Amino acid sequence: MKTTLVRLVLVGSLMAGIGEPPRANAEDPDKGMAGGMPGMPGMKGMETKGVEEKPTEFHVPVERQQQIGVTYATVTRTRLHHSIRAAGMVETDLQRHWAFVARVDGYVQKVFVTSPGEAVEKDAPLLSIYSPDLITTEREFVLLLRMRDEAKTSAVRLGPGRLIASAKSRLKQWNVTEDQIAKLEHERTPNESLTLRSPFRGVVQEVPAHQGVTVRVGDHLVDVADLSVVWVWGEFYQDELPMLRTGQEATVTSSSYPGEEFKGQLSLLDPFIDGTKRTGRARLDIQNPDLKLKPGMFVDLSLGMDMGESLVVPVSAIIPTGKRNIAFVDKGNGKLEPRALVLGPKYGEIYAVTSGLAEGERVVASANFLIDAEAKIQGALKTW
Repeated sequence: MKTTLVRLVLVGSLMAGIGEPPRANAEDPDKGMAGGMPGMPGMKGMETKGVEEKPTEFHVPVERQQQIGVTYATVTRTRLHHSIRAAGMVETDLQRHWAFVARVDGYVQKVFVTSPGEAVEKDAPLLSIYSPDLITTEREFVLLLRMRDEAKTSAVRLGPGRLIASAKSRLKQWNVTEDQIAKLEHERTPNESLTLRSPFRGVVQEVPAHQGVTVRVGDHLVDVADLSVVWVWGEFYQDELPMLRTGQEATVTSSSYPGEEFKGQLSLLDPFIDGTKRTGRARLDIQNPDLKLKPGMFVDLSLGMDMGESLVVPVSAIIPTGKRNIAFVDKGNGKLEPRALVLGPKYGEIYAVTSGLAEGERVVASANFLIDAEAKIQGALKTW
């Protein structure tokens, strides 16, 4: 019965209020009903309050900021320069490397170079090979030349001419040079051995052949490398690879030559990634006229890049929250506003800012975590 009576009293009270106009506030009739809904007529004071106050701003007195050591930095626009450093190794330019292999059976008659590292000039003799097949072909070549010269008509000369071209082709395949063939054609005297000569000025890299040793077709004889230009292969982390471009200038240094720099350009970017180290390789072509950079030498690489202009803030001005990066903007008179920023790459002690700040604004550069604590006490970051 008591419950029923209470319900009847409540219903009666509600019914009695229907149709009655809202009571005016005795102090200000324009405010309408006390405690009325925002946005309804007569709530002018409540609407003005909602526009003026910003829920994310908070106030830290200037005296308090001085106590906790707050300093500020101005958001500026500047040109960014980035430097990448990597380790590298010097290698022979394979386009300037020549490996001699035996193209005819025989044996090594004489070796003119003694050991790796020996400097040789262009056309310098490296070694000579005695080969019965070579002597037979040279004699055949000389005989065909004589037959062609003794022929009285062009029709008769046609047959020896074809055979001469065939013999000359075989001699070239056996590493006989054009100059040696021309000399044989002029002197008409077959050589008992074939002399291999250096195709350029360089350094002997390897001499696996020995004097008096029998060689077969395909045997490795001697290697010569031109070290006036060398390759330097550098290893870069995979997040650095998108910054690399062919043609970029690079500087190479070595502990062997303190204070000395070697300049080069990126000529090739290896598209494959090392699955273990998660690194990629890039190749530089380095001029090496004094032969200071030697194959197998470890060096350091440095690439400087112009990354364009951007707004920047100090690294110390950023508070990472896990989901966002926050900076506190100085609004004057002790007022601070937390801003969510979209950051670009980090360049030393500064961050590039993609959005969230304007040039000329001031941000808190130190005591950020103490400011963060002040903000949370005041509930300013409840929406973040």
